[in-house]
Amino acid sequence: MKCDVLILSGLWNSGPEHWQTLWQARYPAWTKAEHRDWNSPDREEWVAELDAAIAACKGAPILVAHSLGCMLAVHWAASRSPLKVSGAFLVAPSDVEASSYPVPVNGFAPIPLAPLPFPSVVVSSTNDEYVTNERADVFARAWGSRLVRIGDAGHINGASGHGPWPVGERLLQEFCDQIGHST
Repeated sequence: MKCDVLILSGLWNSGPEHWQTLWQARYPAWTKAEHRDWNSPDREEWVAELDAAIAACKGAPILVAHSLGCMLAVHWAASRSPLKVSGAFLVAPSDVEASSYPVPVNGFAPIPLAPLPFPSVVVSSTNDEYVTNERADVFARAWGSRLVRIGDAGHINGASGHGPWPVGERLLQEFCDQIGHST
C-alpha cells in the first residue's frame, strides 16, 4: 500500500503489538504524529503537534487514527488549519465525554460534531469499552463519515487481539481507493 499516511495514536501511544505500530513497520514511508506527553494529553498541544506533522508531509495525507487520535483529528479539523488532508480513517473513537474515560480530558470535550471537511470512515466495534454503539453512530452521522461496524472487536487494539489486523488494512485500502488517494 502506497498511500501517504499519517498515523494518529491515542492515549498512551500504540504499543509494539498494536496494528498502528505494525503497519508503520510494514510501511516505513508512513509517518506518525508524535506528542510530548502521551499520558496526559492536552488538546491545544496535541492539535499544534498534529498541525506540524501534517505540514511536514509531502502532500495531503490520509489520517489513520485510533481512539483519542480520532478525537484529535476532529479537533484539528475544527481548528480551521489552512493545511489539507485527503481523508481520515477513524478507528474506535473514544468518547471523551463519557464518565468511563480513563483520564482527565484536558480540552478534548466537548467533542466537535460538525461535518468534517474531508472524506472519512469510522470503524467501530459493537463491544468497545470506550464508546457505545449509539455514540459511534452519533459521531459518524455528525462528521459525515461512513460507518463500518466490525462486530465484537473490543477497542480494536493489541489487547483485543488486533495485532496486524489485515481486515483493517483492507478497509484502509478500500477507503484510499474510494477517495482516489494514490495506491
